[in-house]
This record gives sequence, C-alpha cells and structure tokens, in this order.
Amino acid sequence: MKSIVKLPFFWMLMLSLLVLTACTNSDSEKKEDSPEVSETPTEQEAVKEEEKVSIEFWHAMSGSGQESLDAIVKGFNESQDSYEVVAEFQGTYEESLTKLRGVGGTKDAPAITQVFEVGTKYMIDSGYIEPMQSFIDKENYDLSQLEENILNYYKVDGELYSMPFNSSTPVMIYNTDAFKAAGLDPEKAPETFAEVIDAAAKLKTDDMYGFSMLTYGWFFEQLVATQGGLYVNEDNGRSGDATEALFNGAEGLNVFNFLDTMNKAGTFGNFGTNWDDIRAAFASEKVAMYMDSSAGVAGAINTAPFDVGVAYIPHADEVQRNGVVIGGASLWMSKGIAENEQQAAWEFMKYLTTPEVQAKWHLDTGYFAINPKAYDEENVKAKWEEFPQFKVTVDQLQDTVPGLATQGALISVFPESRQQIVTALEDLYQGKAPQEVLDQAAEGTNRAMEIANKTKK
Repeated sequence: MKSIVKLPFFWMLMLSLLVLTACTNSDSEKKEDSPEVSETPTEQEAVKEEEKVSIEFWHAMSGSGQESLDAIVKGFNESQDSYEVVAEFQGTYEESLTKLRGVGGTKDAPAITQVFEVGTKYMIDSGYIEPMQSFIDKENYDLSQLEENILNYYKVDGELYSMPFNSSTPVMIYNTDAFKAAGLDPEKAPETFAEVIDAAAKLKTDDMYGFSMLTYGWFFEQLVATQGGLYVNEDNGRSGDATEALFNGAEGLNVFNFLDTMNKAGTFGNFGTNWDDIRAAFASEKVAMYMDSSAGVAGAINTAPFDVGVAYIPHADEVQRNGVVIGGASLWMSKGIAENEQQAAWEFMKYLTTPEVQAKWHLDTGYFAINPKAYDEENVKAKWEEFPQFKVTVDQLQDTVPGLATQGALISVFPESRQQIVTALEDLYQGKAPQEVLDQAAEGTNRAMEIANKTKK
C-alpha cells in the first residue's frame, strides 16, 4: 500500500518539475528573442542621436521673440535627423557679445551668435567669424530670393558676412483720433520736417504733446540717412576704416533744428531713453505722434484705446526721401569650430529663410520677413487685411533707394557714438545750441574711432 501511494506522488512531482522547466525555458526564449524585436529600435535611436551634430545658438531674444524663436528651432530639429540646434538666451546684445569675446575663434564658441547691427564692423574685424559668402559660393545659394535692402547692410565689398534675421526700421506712429480732433487728415500723415512741426502745433493740447522721439541715436541716424547724409567718412566706413564723423554736417543739423524748434515751442514731449516710457505715453494719449521701430507697431495697435496710424519717417523739406537703414540683428557663424558644426549652422540658417518660417516670424514679432515671398503666405495676407499698418512698414523698406546712406554706416565704436548722440540730444533739450552739441558728439566719436583704429593696427 505504501508503494502504491508513493508512486502517484512521485509522478506528480516529476510532472510539476517538467511544467516548471517548460515555463522557464519559454520565458528564457522570449528574453533572447526580445532584443531583436523591442530593444533594437531603442539602440538604433541611441546611435542616431549620437550621430546628430548638435550646435549652440546664442541669442538675445526675450518675451514673444524668444517664444517664437524656440518654436522655430523646434521645427528645424524635427524637420530632419542630422542636426540639432540648442538655442540659448544670453541676455542683451551687449551681454551676449561680451561673452562671445571670451570664446570667439575657439572650438568652444557657439556655432551661431546673434549680434545687433551696430556690431557688424566689430564682428568683421574680430577674426571670430566665417563669412556667409563662403557657403553661398560653395552651394551657389540664390541670394536674390532675399530682401535686397536688408542684405545691403550686411554686405561689404559685395560679400555677405552674416545672415539677416530680426530686421526692423523706424516708422512714425500717430493717433488718428487726435488727428481728426485737430482737423488733420488721419489718412495722410505729415511727410516733411515742416509738416510735422505744423501738425505738432495743431495736435498740442494741455494734456498731449504733438510729437516725440526716443532719446536714442538710432533714430537720429535714420533721419540723417533719409536725407542722403553719411554718418562717417570713407563712404560711411565701407571703403575703409572711418576716421571722421560727418553727422554734424547739414543733414544732422537739419534734424537737430527740427527737434529744437518743437522743443522750444512746447510741442515736443521728452520721454527719455526708455522704450516702454514713450510707448506708454502714446497709449495714454500724452503724445500724438512719435517715432518707433516697425517691430513696435503691433504693440501700439494692441495697447492704444484709439485707432493707430503708421507712416514713413519724415525728411527735411529741401531733399527727396531716400528711405531707411535696416536695424535689428543678424546671425554670425563661428570660425574655429568643426566643419560639420559649421554645416549644421548653415543648414539652420537656410531653414530660417524659407517663406513659411519667415511668415511665422513676421507675424509673431513684427520684424520683417527677410524672404519677401513670406508676404504671399495666406496667414500674412489675412493679417495685413485686418491691420494694413503692417504693410506700411514693408512698403517703406521696399521704397528705400539703395545707396551708401541707406546701406548704413560701419564703425566698430557705434555704441559709443550713439551715446554721444544721446548726450547731445539731452543737452539740446536743455537749451544748448544745435550745432554746438552736434560738434561735441562728433568730436567724441572721432576720439573713439581713433583709439579703435590704433588698437586694431
């Protein structure tokens, strides 16, 4: 009996072991097969990520500009598998340029750096950069697809050194309701200095000034250039290193007399050097007309509790309008980094110039599209139909007459020179003579250029 009981138990035990062994083998086989099915794609993705060329892009955009730029970078990274751009905010233009000085020309430099337009001469002389022209020539890239009056600023001796990016020009913005109340035509803004002076007198009330301009050298440069005046000698610094300021000549004096006349008449509002202050003054109806950047048009329309008009900047009565000089910033490629990183930078810059990307950038920020085909995109057409003020900014740019004046000046000490103009404007508003303060600004600029030229040599 004992043997009969043990036998079934023995076979049951053996059967359990066989089942357990079978289950173990089955799991083992799945694990061996698994890498070929589920883990291989992960490995391939890891390899693909390693093969991607990753580059740094230093920029100075904040707020809505940074949001739009981040979205554009994300779009580029997702559009292909070879490159990855990492956008890094570096503070103001000045702060970013200071950081670049520490690594420029080395393998640690960012592949792309955004530099404001007045840093152009410095960047060309620095030795930090690879000119865009070398890639343009290598690929026979068609530059004619881009806006000529934007490209011209960044060209020297026919060569393009950087890729234009956030480009803007000044415009005159005005309160159309105030125009109506003063008996002025809201559809026809004043065009000349004399017309602005006359309109400012009619628009002036106890609570509102007729005209204002930010105490900023950029606007002065533009009002000189639209008269055909040069800022410095040596063909505005484009045929050689400039040594003498010319802005204290007839064209510059026209500008200072224009401002001085309204200041003395009490029709000019001085709101200082801060962009937010002058824009707030306009929105709160403390000034009826003012100079702003084309990139500020959207903000003016959105914040003002009245209808906003946009017009070309004014010019001296005795001259024909030449147009405007491009402002904003461009993108520079670093020299000294790996060739595949330079190629990645070039591919990203080409992506940026596409009509679709430029249309997004234009609508998000108010900056110009460097590729005019962007204006044919349906989303841009719809925006212009709703807000025709945007088209005025583009018309002014495209109506600009190419020449040395509107091409813009190139000097490595532009920030210092602009500060000289700020001081001159402040002195003017305090009652000093226009020619006197202009001459002082010119002397200060001449000293700065002399030191810079000696340092360079």
